[in-house]
Amino acid sequence: MPTTQTQCLPAAAAPNGNPSTLHAIRVTSAPALHFVTAALIALAAGSAHASGFQLIENGSGLGNGFAGSAAAAEDASTIFPNPAGMTRLPGLNISAGTTAISTIFKFGDNHSTGPGGLPLGSNTGGNAGSLSAVPNAYLSWQASPNWFVGLGITAPFGLATQYDDNWIGRYQSTKFSITTINVNPSVAYKVDDRLSIGAGVSWQHLDADYQRNVPAAGLIPRLPSDLPATTLAAMAGQLKASPDMKARVKLGGDAWGWNVGLLYQLSDATRIGASYRSTMRYSASGTTTLRNIPGLFAGKIPGSADNSATTTLPDTAVLSVVHDLTPKWQLLGDVSWTGWSSLPSLKINSGALGEDQLKLEFRNTWRVALGANYQFTPSWKFRAGVAYDQSPIPSSALRPSSLPDNDRIIVSIGAQYRFNPRTTIDVGYAHLFFHANINNNTDPTKGTLSGDWQTSADMLGVQVSYRY
Repeated sequence: MPTTQTQCLPAAAAPNGNPSTLHAIRVTSAPALHFVTAALIALAAGSAHASGFQLIENGSGLGNGFAGSAAAAEDASTIFPNPAGMTRLPGLNISAGTTAISTIFKFGDNHSTGPGGLPLGSNTGGNAGSLSAVPNAYLSWQASPNWFVGLGITAPFGLATQYDDNWIGRYQSTKFSITTINVNPSVAYKVDDRLSIGAGVSWQHLDADYQRNVPAAGLIPRLPSDLPATTLAAMAGQLKASPDMKARVKLGGDAWGWNVGLLYQLSDATRIGASYRSTMRYSASGTTTLRNIPGLFAGKIPGSADNSATTTLPDTAVLSVVHDLTPKWQLLGDVSWTGWSSLPSLKINSGALGEDQLKLEFRNTWRVALGANYQFTPSWKFRAGVAYDQSPIPSSALRPSSLPDNDRIIVSIGAQYRFNPRTTIDVGYAHLFFHANINNNTDPTKGTLSGDWQTSADMLGVQVSYRY
């Protein structure tokens, strides 16, 4: 329940011209600081890289659009999509790389309105996109003829958007970032020449930082109703003229999960792979802060409070196939499912700043990818791929400004160069085609944001692999 504080406003601060009067101000904190829920909404919102804010750019398959991810098993990066693939890697294998992701999100307004009719201005926020890097590193080792062990370090979820401080949608979001690190020890067993199985456990750490403006005018309903009308009008005028309050939520936490996979050689030319990665349940905690509190409420609304939230990041399932069409041509296919319905709603407890809950209505999503490899020479292999990826956000009415996410088509190309039988380097490039609009008025305290984004997203990845 929202917390309530009752304190006295000194007569000198009460603009009623009567210095002998003391007025009690009753402050209900949670409605004034309704931004807390928005932090976790943003966390669950998404990124421009894969379904929701999931990142799959964790290996050498970017040039194929990650088609065949659970069946390819070309290097140690197979640990992330399917640990059973380690059985195709004799000896000691090391693979490491990074993917640079560049996004452009430029908002175009379509008659957005501020909370309570507050003017929003004409600043459309600039480019809310960013340039970021997604690193990864893997190691696999053949411990015996049939047993293999490995370790993967990846960043499976991530997001970053930042608008101008005074843009039209400032009451919904000005900045949001989320970073994760996933440590995934794994083991695989070669049952026979056709079947291999694998499993792993994951420890994952998450940090989130969310910021937005809160209108000081939102405190007007918290003024005591028993004051004279002239006093209330003067105090309301002060609040309307006050600068926006600045809200920030920082959260962090750890979670544990697991993954399993199998690899089956259907024929000499065809291999299939299947894998499953579990949900990750977070009990996150951190600090909520509020700056620029109007003088009328100084000391009556806390400037900071501890917060906590429990949320479950989705599970995923992948089915892949790789087929050697000729000695030079290889075809790859991939169907994956992500269980975003694990986030039907979010509940955030911010201590002295109250408790809030919001329905999200996220939907489960599918991703389909097709790719091809061409072995041009013993040293050069060329890659291409195309994918269709759904967004978990069901409509423009539920789309948050922290992520201009939508269904997208991904087209990719790449190349592999083999320096010698032990060392390879992969380079891949992908472009995302998508469009996002918004008509979000789910929270009256944030107004209505209506419009669409000019969007662009490009990825460039480099992966180096070495076999001892």
